[in-house]
Amino acid sequence: MPRNWRSAKRFAIKVAMTAAADPKPERDPPPDRIGAAIDRAYDVLAGEQQDDGHWRFELEADATIPAEYVLLRHYLGEPVDAGLEAKIATYLRNRQSAAHHGWPLYHGGAFNLSATIKAYYALKMIGDSPEAAHMARARAAILRAGGAEAGNVFTRIQLALFGAGSWKAVPNIPPELILAPRWFPVHLSKVSYWARTVIVPLLVLCALRPRARNPRQVMIDELFSGKPARLGSEAEAVQWHWRRGFNLLDAILRRSTGLWPKAIRRRAIDHCRNWVIERLNGEDGLGAIYPAMANAVMMLDALGYPPDDPARATARAAIDKLLVITDDEIYCQPCVSPVWDTALAAHAMLEVGGEHAKRRAGQSLDWLRQRQVLDVVGDWADQRPGLRPGGWAFQYENAYYPDLDDTAVVVMAMDRADGPAFAEPVRRALEWVEGMQCRDGGWGAFDADNDKHYLNNLPFADHGALLDPPTADVGARCLSMLAQLGQPIGTARVDAAVKWLRQAQEADGSWFGRWGVNYVYGTWSVLCALGRIGLDRSDPAIVKAVAWLEGVQNADGGWGESCDSYVLDRAAYVAAPSAASQTAWAVLGLMAVGEAGSDAVERGIAWLVANQAVDGRWAEDCYTGGGFPRVFYLRYHGYRAYFPLWALARYRNLNRSNNRSVAWGM
Repeated sequence: MPRNWRSAKRFAIKVAMTAAADPKPERDPPPDRIGAAIDRAYDVLAGEQQDDGHWRFELEADATIPAEYVLLRHYLGEPVDAGLEAKIATYLRNRQSAAHHGWPLYHGGAFNLSATIKAYYALKMIGDSPEAAHMARARAAILRAGGAEAGNVFTRIQLALFGAGSWKAVPNIPPELILAPRWFPVHLSKVSYWARTVIVPLLVLCALRPRARNPRQVMIDELFSGKPARLGSEAEAVQWHWRRGFNLLDAILRRSTGLWPKAIRRRAIDHCRNWVIERLNGEDGLGAIYPAMANAVMMLDALGYPPDDPARATARAAIDKLLVITDDEIYCQPCVSPVWDTALAAHAMLEVGGEHAKRRAGQSLDWLRQRQVLDVVGDWADQRPGLRPGGWAFQYENAYYPDLDDTAVVVMAMDRADGPAFAEPVRRALEWVEGMQCRDGGWGAFDADNDKHYLNNLPFADHGALLDPPTADVGARCLSMLAQLGQPIGTARVDAAVKWLRQAQEADGSWFGRWGVNYVYGTWSVLCALGRIGLDRSDPAIVKAVAWLEGVQNADGGWGESCDSYVLDRAAYVAAPSAASQTAWAVLGLMAVGEAGSDAVERGIAWLVANQAVDGRWAEDCYTGGGFPRVFYLRYHGYRAYFPLWALARYRNLNRSNNRSVAWGM
């Protein structure tokens, strides 16, 4: 159950609402109904597979990215595409909250000031009148929250680039930072990959302070309250002495603006430019994430690269590849997720089994095999020099930044398929994953030992997501991989990983999920690892986790969790109406530690069967991915396709084995 009175109250209310809205499904649906549900879900997933074997589903964030895309086009002074802008405007208007009149970070979420400022500015840029009812309501909400001055640092920078806000409201970020020695407390190798790729081109923009072309000269003076801008963090600082120190440093840097030797400034800007160009990553873009890609294009523009320059043209083309275009709407994805989608869909197909499903899984694994990073030594080598590359990225291409989570999931699928063509890819990936284990026994997503928490107190890091420290979900996936490949308890690497996970367990028995929402995701991930490693079911960590999952099961038999779990300072699970992917995670986690015959699992399976539509799909509009807790969330459109199928097939297979107490990992 939740561990404080606020979340307990929310939990009780939401569970009561869910129970009232949804009739309780039968406890244990007959095998023929489960088989039919699997067949329907299989047909859906098979129908989504691309001709070359891979899967790619939409990856949706909030209104911020499509709003920034509109602003980027006007920043560059590109020709107006009225049809495109009209569809983006429709997307933005459709996601304005009727409750608080602003834009949230996830479906049904609270008002977010920075997202609302950008959405309002984009709509005004497109042509919506400030006097229109939806704009007037959004403006009033912004002013109640402190006005545009109170937006986060990246919003202030965006406004300053348009001349719609003052550079005085932006912390000083000198480009000379890129020349700092490794021992310096603030060094690029000490921040996460996503922060690194966003910050480096931003260093140039903040030094040159270019002005957006903004052909219509659209401004948003009406959003400013007239109160002084507040520099600092929107989130609570965890180390106030570092906060005070960095604020003092910012004040000194402000006074020294213009005093840097010109030769050093030129050298720093050249270094930033060369760093970005080296990592442009073709039409997959810098870091393969929108904020870095957009900053790279603006940096090249500020440095005088014309639109037809090959580097700039390629960088700009990469951004348009993120657009999702429908008959009525257009939005821009933060990135794409084909490797992640393909690896997880392959697991679901392997679980379904049979000639056709295995053939589809094999095709997808052949596609994945070709995308292993074997010849590019990425930024991760700053912490692990001499380690050979061998991982997979999240996106189509992102060779400098392979993802440990993706790599572990791909390896486990290849190992399950047991084809001779996969032996060498698995061996190389294992070498890389082992080498990337952190000193404390855990794993981060992209880097090793990226845990200098004082950096989250930098004035320009008010999102509090500058780092990539070890997390329970990624660590659990890597441990599952080691166990599946035959490394037992008693080996130093495995014991260190198990120890880390034990220490990371919350007092209520759950685990915090960094990259998925949230405690259900983290607990599923860790239970799969503990089950795969062969930890006894009576182990206190497993007993507490099972009890926690059973305790947060909704009255209708499913599981659901809100992104609000991140908002409450990691202090509480916040229930939500049952969702297909979260229900699948919960039952997969329970089955991984021998609970396939439990009442909780049978009710969860019954919920999945009862809530599948006749076309084989599950309706799910909730956000189940955690990009940056409290700052950025993701809606993985593929989660509702492959996770429920995986869970149903696993349940059927355990029943067929006549031993539902068997522990199966991922």
